[in-house]
Amino acid sequence: MTARITVERTVVRRCSSIVSPVVLALFLCPIPVAANALAGPLLDAAIEAEKLAAGGDAPAALARIQEGMARFSESLPLTVPRAVFITERPAAYGSYTAKPNTIFQPGEPLMTYIEVIGLRWTKLAEDKVETHFTIDMQLTSASGRLVALKEGFGNIRYPSRVAAQEVFTHLTLDLGGAEPGGYVLRYTVNDIVSERSVSFELPFSIAKPG
Repeated sequence: MTARITVERTVVRRCSSIVSPVVLALFLCPIPVAANALAGPLLDAAIEAEKLAAGGDAPAALARIQEGMARFSESLPLTVPRAVFITERPAAYGSYTAKPNTIFQPGEPLMTYIEVIGLRWTKLAEDKVETHFTIDMQLTSASGRLVALKEGFGNIRYPSRVAAQEVFTHLTLDLGGAEPGGYVLRYTVNDIVSERSVSFELPFSIAKPG
């Protein structure tokens, strides 16, 4: 049995004004002492953004919120907050159709929607920044037998003028010829800039023909 892995698409979108309620909500939530250093960029950005907005400079207010969110996001652990099997290509960040179950028919490709937070950005020339991460794949049977392994099949770079917060990708794994039964799909996201990695697993099964 061979496994074909295709990195369909990686999209990174700028954080929009919808983050403002999240930022302002932090004023109402207790912040642990250990998180004070991380909350600083958000609180400072929210205060300055409110002043800019009150002065009629909405673009500058939004830019200041985005800057604070970018600094805060980089301080977070590398995390995959959402990883789900999907039935079709996602239209945008958060816009996907989840597969109702984890049972696949023989020959049916495995499409996975993944969101990543905590990525670091490095400075480039001409006021640009870039995030760079790779994804490894490991497939095992339910009993732990290694079925397929592919390291570094995804090598994703995203140069931008803004350190975007909404990063997602979708992956397609073709398991043509795989025997019916249970499996565990393990993806590992490697942040090249910060030299950090995070793994997650998605159990699934392939149904018997007919």
